[in-house]
Amino acid sequence: MEEIAKLANVSIGTVGRALHGNGRIKEATRQRILQIAKELGYKPNLAARVLSVGKGIRIGICIPRELHFFYDYVRRGLFREARRNEHLGVEIVYRPVDRLGEEEVEKVKELLKSDIRSLILTPADPKMLAPWINKAEQQGIRVVCLASDAPQSNRTSVVCVEPVLAGRFAGEIMGLMLSEKAQVAIVTGMLQTDNHHKKVQGFSEVLPQVRADARLVDVVEGHEDEDETFSKCVQLLRRNRKLSGIYVSTVNCLPVCRALRSEGLAGKVKLITSDLFREMLPYFRNGTIAASIYQRPYEQGQAALRLLVDHFVSGRAVPPTYYLNPNIILRSNLALYRELRNANAPEF
Repeated sequence: MEEIAKLANVSIGTVGRALHGNGRIKEATRQRILQIAKELGYKPNLAARVLSVGKGIRIGICIPRELHFFYDYVRRGLFREARRNEHLGVEIVYRPVDRLGEEEVEKVKELLKSDIRSLILTPADPKMLAPWINKAEQQGIRVVCLASDAPQSNRTSVVCVEPVLAGRFAGEIMGLMLSEKAQVAIVTGMLQTDNHHKKVQGFSEVLPQVRADARLVDVVEGHEDEDETFSKCVQLLRRNRKLSGIYVSTVNCLPVCRALRSEGLAGKVKLITSDLFREMLPYFRNGTIAASIYQRPYEQGQAALRLLVDHFVSGRAVPPTYYLNPNIILRSNLALYRELRNANAPEF
């Protein structure tokens, strides 16, 4: 850095700001410094940079344990990325909630007392969590929402599959599968959860564009509980005997599959689900599930942690949104997904 400063005729501090993206600097000066650095083959000593900050990168994580079909892979992405960066001082403080929305404020309060530099969390009730997210940001703790957002808070970023787009994917596929004057329902988790609400929004917008005579007759909140979802779906099917399609906007699809089977409607009602896990295979194979919208849970966890490490180590700005594109799963491409290929892989 001293050599770069001499050749560019600037201070070492200016070199540091140019290389690490910190502070204001004239664009022409920055480009001149970067060009000299490239010619000299400059590579930053990342470990030394972490030490120069005075402490490691202590990251608090608060995500649900259930539904584990989804959150096991989110956690795996988080922890494997953390392990990959242990040499940079990355340390995880893990305080999960048992289920989405349960005791999330209490866990966040606990993490804010744990000397963390950043916080990754999945907000079930964004309005309730917003004051605590804002408090964390005021204390200099970078907050990244993962798998769902708290858009009215001052959080630093959100990492997830773009939820409106996921809903629109499902709405378009459903519309293409339906016959005339079809009746459709959505089974979701909790409409107060930003991700769940926006998927319903996206689906509801696109379905009538693809199938003008289709009608959305019900939105069922299962609160990510298998027993509650099964019971409500049985009631849904009994009061809507002409139901032609169901979109399950969260990973909690097994109770919906069981409800369809118990009512003799498996394969007759078009079912579009979310994500993929081994227990879904029989329902794909027998035609109960027509398609699924894959939310890339491993990549979500990996990306959330990587954004923070890059920020603290290399000074890169954290984008306010980091959206991943959803994928469409059909029987023909099941084998492409890690949930089936690496089902027995170690967690960390």
